[in-house]
Amino acid sequence: MVSTVLASTLARRNIHYGWVVVAATFLTMLVTAGAMGAPGVLIKPLQDEFGWETSQISSALAIRLILFGFMGPFAAAFMNYFGVRKVIVFALALIGAGFVGSLFMTTLWQLLLLWGIVVGFGTGLTAMVLAATVSSRWFTKHRGLVVGMLSASSATGQLVFLPLMAELTERYGWRSTVFFVCAMIMVAALAVLAFMRDRPADLNLPSFGETQVTPPPASTSLGVALMTPITVLREISKTSTFWILFATFFICGLSTNGLIQTHFVTLCGDFGIVPVAAASVLAVMGIFDFFGTIGSGWLSDRFDNRWLLFWYYGLRGLSLLYLPFSDFSFYGLSIFAVFYGLDWIATVPPTVKIAADRFGPEKVGLVFGWVFAGHQLGAATAAYGAGLSRTELSSYLPAFFVAGAFCLLASILAITLKKSGLSSPAPAAAH
Repeated sequence: MVSTVLASTLARRNIHYGWVVVAATFLTMLVTAGAMGAPGVLIKPLQDEFGWETSQISSALAIRLILFGFMGPFAAAFMNYFGVRKVIVFALALIGAGFVGSLFMTTLWQLLLLWGIVVGFGTGLTAMVLAATVSSRWFTKHRGLVVGMLSASSATGQLVFLPLMAELTERYGWRSTVFFVCAMIMVAALAVLAFMRDRPADLNLPSFGETQVTPPPASTSLGVALMTPITVLREISKTSTFWILFATFFICGLSTNGLIQTHFVTLCGDFGIVPVAAASVLAVMGIFDFFGTIGSGWLSDRFDNRWLLFWYYGLRGLSLLYLPFSDFSFYGLSIFAVFYGLDWIATVPPTVKIAADRFGPEKVGLVFGWVFAGHQLGAATAAYGAGLSRTELSSYLPAFFVAGAFCLLASILAITLKKSGLSSPAPAAAH
């Protein structure tokens, strides 16, 4: 088997196979995030071809974002039961099916089904919970850094592919972008089949930073596995830590992929900026996000994560409040792209770190899954709300002012977390 041979070869060079798993996960999250971001450049072409309103298209994207979030806790349960590798391959196949089917759609309900439900389920299985699961299983040392790297791949994938997809759409039509997304999905699936393994114990390895091999937990029935997320939610909902993380991540989604990823290209079009140029601004955000999120992972291993979240949300809020006053000039958008990009998803490593410290590494995937559901509820709210704002008020700008104000609220909520919650064992209700 390729992974066994590669693991032995790397071990002789003192390189842990966990980094190969990180690379395969990185590619998967990069590609699925690219698939999530694709509709952002397709809203106008769909309007032109089918006559759908922005709010109608936004409804499908909102459904996708909700499912993307609420699949998270159950994705963690599926990974525990079926294995990470099988779940990822199934998810990629589902996403591919949703995009291939959209090549033949002619009515709005088909858009809602394919891009809302099918793609929503598929991408939900490979959401941020995958990063939390892989990092907690394969790494004890550098866990925050790994979460930062994988989070960066997700956010960057939502943005860096957009200029190419916008160019393809402009030159060859929106279906060419769908073909491109399907090709990326196929490449990721082949990499996962070749290199992904569920746990270090599959290769008789300890996790990175440990010296003893940890055997996999005892298997449970599928029914028990599916009930586990509900049981965990019942337990963690009794703690203020969970609700603060849930609320701040709701605002995180409200101010990132639900708003910027979904509507930024169309917003720029309202100010005379062509889609390729607007998508290029998003790509710049993606580049700066890559370094910002990895840096956030490094910082989360070393500093009080409450204060990291305070600064991240506060600076993001200020950047969103600044955008309407940028005149959408080259320099104004460049300043926004740099500062907002550095902070795009830097909130993930501190949030995962707080969840792991508070509720334990074994539950972090499920706990973060529910926290991430809050993120996607916020994203869906922004995706639909901003589209409704443009349809009813002929402007996106009110949505940006609202998102900026909520980010300032999130920065205050973050520091209300008790410091003891970051290092003390989880309370009895969380076990």
